[in-house]
Amino acid sequence: MQIACRNLHYTYPEADFPVFRNLNWSIEGPGFFSLFGLSGTGKSTLARLISGELSPVKGHIDIQNAGRVLYAHNTERIPGWDTVGTHLRSVTQATKTSLLTNILKDYGIAAYMKSRFSGLSMGQKNRINLARYLVQEFDLLIADEVLANVDEPTRNQIIERLKTLFPQKTFLYISHNALEVARFSRTIHVLSHESTAGTNRIHKIDGLDQEEGTEAPEELVQERVYAILRSAAGNSEPRL
Repeated sequence: MQIACRNLHYTYPEADFPVFRNLNWSIEGPGFFSLFGLSGTGKSTLARLISGELSPVKGHIDIQNAGRVLYAHNTERIPGWDTVGTHLRSVTQATKTSLLTNILKDYGIAAYMKSRFSGLSMGQKNRINLARYLVQEFDLLIADEVLANVDEPTRNQIIERLKTLFPQKTFLYISHNALEVARFSRTIHVLSHESTAGTNRIHKIDGLDQEEGTEAPEELVQERVYAILRSAAGNSEPRL
């Protein structure tokens, strides 16, 4: 699966400056990729363009060998007229019931199946919202801050299990956490503020692609984190 942005331009209606100007960028899956950047650099805008929620002003986005693209974000809410379990089962195909059971256990949310979504904490809501996407058919899942408000050990466990359960899927994970994207990503794609006229370049940094049962040396993790933060601040950084 490949995503390729060609000469992409996007400006929000009535905005003074474009978000993207002449952006050329691509990733080729499967794998776990991350999109990182400071607030206002266009991470969610790019996600919405790839998913089709927004349309480019100029240029185009090619997505090859991807039958279904899903976009999950941390401000979503599931219907409140029934329990969490009823909703999750309603979006789970019969062939994926065992997958749902595994996800509920791995993500620590099995105890909330009889609860209403509105009565849960933000961290619980975010885990449940991610689960409902993982039990659907997809080739590319764009996960926009979906583990915000989840504690670090649980986030790490969720990402490791996700990579184990879906080795042939492509994930584009959007996060403000440089440490976790350094550890778990195949590559980190960093948006930076390059000028007041808009962001037009994405820097690529190799991640450590940590999986279950492995742990990257701390010195390598810190090296990658430093490179990511320098790149996000607009400083030139060679690819690692």
